[in-house]
Amino acid sequence: MIAHVINPGTSGVKLACAVIDPSANAALPGQLRVTLTRDELGLTAPPTAQDVPELARRIVECTREWAAPDAIVGRGGLIGKVSAGIYAVTPELAAYAVDGERAQLPGNLGGPLALAVAQVHGVPAYIVDPQSVDELLPEARETGLRGVRRAAQFHALNARVVARRAAHEIGKRLPESRVVVAHLGATTSVTAFEHGRAIDTTGTGPDGGPMGALQSGPMPTRRLVALAREHGDDRVLQILAAESGFLSLAGSANLKDLEARAPSDPEVQAAAAAFVHQVCKAIGEQTGALGGRPDAIAITGGIARWDDLVDRIERRLAWIAPVLVIPGELELEALAEGAGRVLLGLEGAIEWTAPPRNAGT
Repeated sequence: MIAHVINPGTSGVKLACAVIDPSANAALPGQLRVTLTRDELGLTAPPTAQDVPELARRIVECTREWAAPDAIVGRGGLIGKVSAGIYAVTPELAAYAVDGERAQLPGNLGGPLALAVAQVHGVPAYIVDPQSVDELLPEARETGLRGVRRAAQFHALNARVVARRAAHEIGKRLPESRVVVAHLGATTSVTAFEHGRAIDTTGTGPDGGPMGALQSGPMPTRRLVALAREHGDDRVLQILAAESGFLSLAGSANLKDLEARAPSDPEVQAAAAAFVHQVCKAIGEQTGALGGRPDAIAITGGIARWDDLVDRIERRLAWIAPVLVIPGELELEALAEGAGRVLLGLEGAIEWTAPPRNAGT
């Protein structure tokens, strides 16, 4: 069995052809991978809903030599608060993705593109662990201020596949395990998985998480209020999510550049020390959200390739649980594996229902 994988992002659309291996109960993305850049797609900005018909046509054309698919799977965006899992893409889900809250996000196009391409091939379309997965414990939502509650905003797709792999590495299944996953990249999030459920998270972007290549990390409230007064709310949110972290402290978000400068550059050394400290604190915080000691701590994302930083984090946290390093982002693999579980009958596809329009994401 074959699944074609579609992962739209700000810089273009990543594609893969996955081979479903019944003997391994897994999906193997194999060698067929393509990235259609914005320039190649004729786009001057991140793709939008208006681009879906043409993007779908280009995807079908680009993959015409691939083995015929049994399913198309796309990245899921913000489709209302949902549980983790694989969702069948219906016309209603696709319409909501391009017309609902924050529909301008490129990830929201994964479902509509999957459906459009699937209709050409006459096969089902799915999305896996969409960005709006929210399974927080009730107590994890509360802030201590009536009417202000937290939502689960984290790297849901990559964090869950990494948690699944970490559990496998220690000889368990994810539903039997406690795993803390630290996704460390341009943005960061640290998430506690209790028996397969993401029960708590630091959040990501301007809403939480330790500092990253571009993300600020925790900020003093009084200083945030002053910054908002000085720059305005929207500008401050942009600074916190995309102009902070290593970029602000060391003048670069390029990890290879930072790693090369680290032995002799005091700015990079200071930023690295702050990063390690914040990550270790965040992992400790999420460990405390679990009902017992974690079975594993997993470190993933682009910064997981910076060996010195990962070694320092591991030395500080190894007393808690085994620390496993799974670098990069496994989004294509996560999507392929999700489609594979449905095609193999290991997991059923969930029927999506539209949230109330005032429910947010």
